Amino acid sequence: MQNHLILLFLFFGLTSVFAQEKPKIIVKDSLISKEIDPLRPAKASFFSAIVPGLGQVYNKKYWKVPLVYGAIGTSTYLYIDNQKNYHLYRDEYKSRLAGNANENSSLAGLDEDRLIRIQKGFQRNRDLSALFMVGFYVLNIIDANIDAALSQFNVDEKLAFKPTVIKNDITLSNNFGFALNYSF
Repeated sequence: MQNHLILLFLFFGLTSVFAQEKPKIIVKDSLISKEIDPLRPAKASFFSAIVPGLGQVYNKKYWKVPLVYGAIGTSTYLYIDNQKNYHLYRDEYKSRLAGNANENSSLAGLDEDRLIRIQKGFQRNRDLSALFMVGFYVLNIIDANIDAALSQFNVDEKLAFKPTVIKNDITLSNNFGFALNYSF
């Protein structure tokens, strides 16, 4: 009995176990053999989270990078501009409350109520710009993830889904029909 335990220990104890092996799935078709990486969407998301647009570069969708930077850059510019104007009107209002003379001659014709309304408008636009900036950043990450996941699907020429219009010419009446043909 002791010899069996030693043999079992040597058999199970000396075998190699590699837990850090990269998981890959190989799909075999009659024509092609394609390797699928299940971590590809996570990598693309991570890259886009670190540097916006890097996930699109990883997916080889280079044309999306200017769109990402255009959307985030425009939102950032609008945020900064609205923040600057907000502070301009707020400082003018605070200056008037303190009893000081007008600091900005272009704002001299505005009364306090109008200054408050304009200030609140710039504050609302600033907050919306910040929301859009964060939204475009998150959309960049989601786009990279989905594009990486969809890039591994089989889009072979053999797969087809074609709608067809059928006209019946056998009879004298015009009868039409629709068919959906698919092939593998």
